[in-house]
Amino acid sequence: MKAGLVGYAQSGKTTLFDALTGLHKGGGAGRPQVNLGAIKVPDARVDALAAIFEPRKTTFAEMQFVDVPGPAGKGSGLDAEALRALSGVDAFCLVVRGFPGVDGTPADPERELRDFDAELVLHDLALVERRLDRLRKEQHKGTGEFHELERLHAQLDEGRPLRAMGWSDAEEKELVQFAFLSRRPMLVVVNVGEDAAAAPPPPGVLAAARERGCEVLALCAAVEAEIAELAPAEQPEFLASLGLSAPAQARFIRAAYHLLDLISYFTVGEDEVRAWTIRRGDRAPRAAGRIHSDLERGFIRAEVTHYEDFVALGSESKARQEGKLRLEGKEYVVRDGDILNFRFAV
Repeated sequence: MKAGLVGYAQSGKTTLFDALTGLHKGGGAGRPQVNLGAIKVPDARVDALAAIFEPRKTTFAEMQFVDVPGPAGKGSGLDAEALRALSGVDAFCLVVRGFPGVDGTPADPERELRDFDAELVLHDLALVERRLDRLRKEQHKGTGEFHELERLHAQLDEGRPLRAMGWSDAEEKELVQFAFLSRRPMLVVVNVGEDAAAAPPPPGVLAAARERGCEVLALCAAVEAEIAELAPAEQPEFLASLGLSAPAQARFIRAAYHLLDLISYFTVGEDEVRAWTIRRGDRAPRAAGRIHSDLERGFIRAEVTHYEDFVALGSESKARQEGKLRLEGKEYVVRDGDILNFRFAV
């Protein structure tokens, strides 16, 4: 899973990147370049399974972050480097300024959200118009693709992002070739001042985000950077003093998983206990494909035990005796917390 962090100047997105990854890439002269970082997704279930199996290797799910240079201001557009970076992410995290600027300019997070989303819409509108022109020249005006692109054009021409539209499975397959940016899920992070570190997001931003199909999270990146510098034992007291229940990393991951509708399943054994990330609703063969394409191609059955049942019973043999380990076929929809072992043949 890869999230692209983007925002206008003074939004604090690189400070947030530092707090999330601990890499401290910010600063320096000139416009920042694309920065990459990753964090392990904390999961107490992985810890519990590792305690049972004592494996040689324990692997948590991972979230990657890309700190992408955003537009310098309204109308300046996204440069080629930023567009390349954004095209490779699963979701956007737009950091908007919720505190007065260093030059005294008041915060206007709603405008920053509108302006950035407009950049994405303009990018996608240009893609659609080029493709429609080509289909017209090739006398393909009556095709399903042409009519679908006309529908997208109407949405974009009104300044509305594609993520706010409904998509059928057939449409998903038809349009996978296009690198539409306004279709990507987006988490809007309102970077507030320290006095509002525990406050909920401003109502205006919530309304603007809801209209655009986005989720919203409020935090203070400067405070979160301080928290990230503290030893783990010192963090709870500092968090409590600010009225916070968890540092930004944990809250950001929860918001990202909810935004992308992600769940985790596990593979276990003496060699490795590992968490795998899939989308909610994925069937067993696709979950197997996260490990290796051969497992999906040659899928036969999945041995399934749920985490809670396994931990309560303490072993695979007891789970089998109690009827908590079962075989499932290709139509099985994987649940969050399933422990899976795949049978396959290629």
